[in-house]
Amino acid sequence: MRVGVTMPQGVDHEFAGLAPAAAWRRSVEVARRAERLGFESIWVYDHFNTDPEPLDEIVFESFVLLAALGVSTERVRLGHLVLGAGYRNAALVAKMASTLDVISGGRMELGLGAGWKEDEYVAFGYGFPPIKVRLATLSDTLEIVTRMFSGEHATFYGQQRHVIDAINVPVGLQQPRIPIVVGGNGPNVTFRLAARHADELNLDGLSPEEVAKTLPIVEERCREIGRDPKTLRVSAHLWGPLVSEEGAKRVERLAAYKDLGISRVIAQLTATTTDLEQMDRFYADAVEAGAELH
Repeated sequence: MRVGVTMPQGVDHEFAGLAPAAAWRRSVEVARRAERLGFESIWVYDHFNTDPEPLDEIVFESFVLLAALGVSTERVRLGHLVLGAGYRNAALVAKMASTLDVISGGRMELGLGAGWKEDEYVAFGYGFPPIKVRLATLSDTLEIVTRMFSGEHATFYGQQRHVIDAINVPVGLQQPRIPIVVGGNGPNVTFRLAARHADELNLDGLSPEEVAKTLPIVEERCREIGRDPKTLRVSAHLWGPLVSEEGAKRVERLAAYKDLGISRVIAQLTATTTDLEQMDRFYADAVEAGAELH
């Protein structure tokens, strides 16, 4: 089981009281410390406002932030947890991801989800389509991204998105393609989209007990389309009490995810803006739990 951590971005009020330049320096400091300690990957959220209530506080845009952290580090893998499919043109997302993969030396992971934060959808002029439409947008985006990562010209007409003879050069450095991560807990649509398009499904905020109940459903979604369930990695995004309880409880919980076959856990460590040693303590617990660290 690999281990990643989220970066300070402002979404969870971690930059409250800081000037923008100081907030950026702290993001770089945390990313470099994560790499130096031996974490496998660093991740950012795709939000424009603070969560849950939108306040007048610093929130860095995710693609620009991730690109900048990519050139500020050398080894850690880079990902969004996850991009809202409704926020950007699907073909542009593929182009941006491919460019970032080259810039970072082949470290990009493209995370995609349906999006859920109504206040920022409305505030930034996207409206807030019903979940059926947002999932259709995710489906179209995954289809387009998959085609554009193939190296061939892409043409696709979906319900919400389309491309016509779209060229994507370069496609990135990784072979056979940049890994695609689908994020979400929806067993009917999201899991089926992951089975059809993704290299990894990221489950959000589920305990080991909940994951144990979920994994058979994920496996069934793969079998529905004739896919070997072993070819779809399953990871877990940990936040709140799932990660904040330090010591023996956290070690036991991380070991439980590992025993379930979870390929990667990604921990939200928001206090790193004021307490860098929080990352050291989490690293120590992950080592004790038997996680794969560098």
